[in-house]
Amino acid sequence: MKIAVGCDPNAQAYKEMIAEYVRGLGHEVTDFGSEDVIYARVAIKVGEEVAKGNYDRGILFCGTGIGVMLAANKVKGIRAANVNNVYSAKRACLSNDCNIITLGSQVTGDMLGKELVEAYLNCAYEYNERSGKKVDAINDYDNAR
Repeated sequence: MKIAVGCDPNAQAYKEMIAEYVRGLGHEVTDFGSEDVIYARVAIKVGEEVAKGNYDRGILFCGTGIGVMLAANKVKGIRAANVNNVYSAKRACLSNDCNIITLGSQVTGDMLGKELVEAYLNCAYEYNERSGKKVDAINDYDNAR
C-alpha cells in the first residue's frame, strides 16, 4: 500500500521511527513533513492526498494524536481515528472504513505504536450489514456538504 505520513515538529522522531517500521512491512511511505508547528496544515495536506486516492491510507502524529485527527477529519472523504489500543486500530478499519489513523507521540510507546499501525494496515474494510449502513450515513452527510 501507499501510505502518507505527517506530523508536527514535536512528533518528528516518532513519525520517522514508525515510517521506517511501515517500510519494513513492505509499504511505500511518503512523508509530508513535520516542520510546520501548525499541525493542521500537514494533517489537511495528508487528508487531501488520501481523499484524492493518491495514497491508500494515512498516518498522522502529534503529541496526543487528537489535534491531527480533528484537522484531517475536516477534509471531505476522510475518516480519521485516534487509536490507542490494538482493538480500536482494527475496528477503525473493519467497522469504520477509516482511511487515516492518528497516534500520539507523547502518549504512545514505540512498541505499542508499531502494533497499532501493523494491526490497522493488516486489515481491509468489507461492507457488511452491521457497519456498512453506519459508514454510508457518514459518507452521505459528507457528500451533501
